[in-house]
Formats: sequence, structure tokens, C-alpha cells
Amino acid sequence: MAKTVMISGLLPLNIKQFVEQTYTPDNVLMQDAKTGLIPVEEGGLIVEDVIKGSTVMKLAKYEPMTKPKKTFSFKAKGAGAYWVSETEVIKTSKVEWLTASMQAEKLGVIIPFSKEFLRYTAKDFFNEVKPLISEAFYETFDIAALFGTNSPFATHSSGKSIFTGATDEGNLIALGSGDDLQDEVFDLMGLIEAGGFTPDGMVATNAFKQDLRRAKNATNGERYYTNLNDVEGMAVTYAKPEAFDVTKAAALMGDWDYARYGILQNIEYAVSEDAQLSSIVDASGKPINLFERDMFALRATMHIGYMNIKPAAFGALTPAAPAV
Repeated sequence: MAKTVMISGLLPLNIKQFVEQTYTPDNVLMQDAKTGLIPVEEGGLIVEDVIKGSTVMKLAKYEPMTKPKKTFSFKAKGAGAYWVSETEVIKTSKVEWLTASMQAEKLGVIIPFSKEFLRYTAKDFFNEVKPLISEAFYETFDIAALFGTNSPFATHSSGKSIFTGATDEGNLIALGSGDDLQDEVFDLMGLIEAGGFTPDGMVATNAFKQDLRRAKNATNGERYYTNLNDVEGMAVTYAKPEAFDVTKAAALMGDWDYARYGILQNIEYAVSEDAQLSSIVDASGKPINLFERDMFALRATMHIGYMNIKPAAFGALTPAAPAV
């Protein structure tokens, strides 16, 4: 409780005025808190939005991370049973375990804003911009994990993108190579299953829905796929166009237990009012100078890990070969 001290001949002195203010997102303006961690509640909501928005994170298996590099074991081959006669010694079954390491990499986004946003409290500001931050994060992560686009994971032994791994394993089927789309889906499933895996999920964009709608039996005209969210028992997740390279694949499928991801820590941020943003240009193609335009930019960073344990567990339906 604040105390008011009365000293004869002087004005009342409120001690509370000199107590150091506690940093909370409710009472601190962005202009007074230009670096640090995004407040826990708002940061947690951004991470939740990243997980909900990411195609890979919907399908892959989550691995908790407390360090930049996580090493864990996974079962490559299960236990076996044996037929035995009475009194015969039962053989000992050996489970094959392999070790894999996942490295978290820094993912950053810079977003320019008008100066009026600096007058928001931290809580209001991050609630306002969290959709922009989360969308930038999950789109960039997905295109890296699915196709290797600008991917830092490609330098890791187990960081192949889904498409790159499928290509290296020869698990590619071109649209138009079979009698119909169902035939091509079966062919790709067969390639994956031949490796001992069970494809349980497919990734595509909304553009692939038209292929699914038109796929039908040539004999009786019956359509194969009336539920566009399920293809031959595989759940279909539709990625945003910015997170999927349709020039390389029309759809990806696989046994997603063999793809892993992890999120290392809270989201950090920093605000600048005088930087020149070389990677962002205006309508005339000129870099944006924040000082000249009376703007500021928010830089947010987080650390995400990804790995492809078994590239052979994945495959791709590639675009139809051009007519000659």
C-alpha cells in the first residue's frame, strides 16, 4: 500500500510515484519497451497460431526441446515373435533403435508499421499483430520443410525436405502417368508401402481439389473422391499457396510419424525507428527508410527444429509432363 509522508512546510510526497514500475504488457507502451521477449500470454498465442497454421506441424510429430540440439532414439525395427516347441528355449527378440539429432534454427520476420502503433500498450500491440507474425513464421517454415526453399535444415544430415527426400528415394509419380488419378495415388502409395511405411497423410493446395473432383471411374462415371479431405484413407491438409511449391509437386504424401519438429524458446523482438529495410521496397522499388517515412519496424525471432527421419517414408505426385 502506498504511504503518504507529511513533512512540515513541504508538499505531500507520494512514495508510490518513485517505486519502479513493473513491466507488464498492460501498462507499458511499445515506445518504452523496444526490445525483449514478447509477453508470455501473447507470445504463447502466437506459437499456438503457428502450430495451428503450419501444415507440417499438423502432420509431423512434436518433439519437446530445451536445448538448441536434441538427440533422441526412435524405433527402426520392432520386436519379433517366434514359433517354439514345448520346452524349447524362446529366442530373444531384438528391437532396433536408431539415434537422430534435431537442430533448432532461428527464424525471423521484420514487419514495418506506422508510428501510431508505438502508442499501443505491449499487450494491445502484440494482440493486433500476432496474425502477421504467426503467418510469416509458419509459411516460411512449411516451404522449407516441404520443399527445402531457403532451408537452413538442408545442412543437417537429417534435414532433407519432404520433396527432396522423396526425389532422392525415387518416390515420384507424375500426374497423367496412370489410367486415372486414383491409379496414380495407388502407385505412389505402393512405392511408400514397399519401403515398409504406411502413408497416413497428404498435403496439397486448393488447386488440387479440382483434380480430386474430376477423378472418376471411366466405366461407370462414378467419382472417386466426394470427400476432398480424405483420399484413400489419408487425411488431406491444404497448405497456403505461399507455403507449397506447385511447380515441383501437386501433392505430397507419407508416413508422417517420420517427420519431427520442435520449438525451442519464447519469441524475442526488437523495434527500430531508423533502419533501412533493404529486403522490403515501396511501389517504386526503393528500399524503405524508416526515419524518412516516420515509421518503425518490428523484428521477431523464434527457434524451430525440423527433421526428416526416413525420407523413404514420403512421396510426391508431380505435375503432368508437358505435351510434346
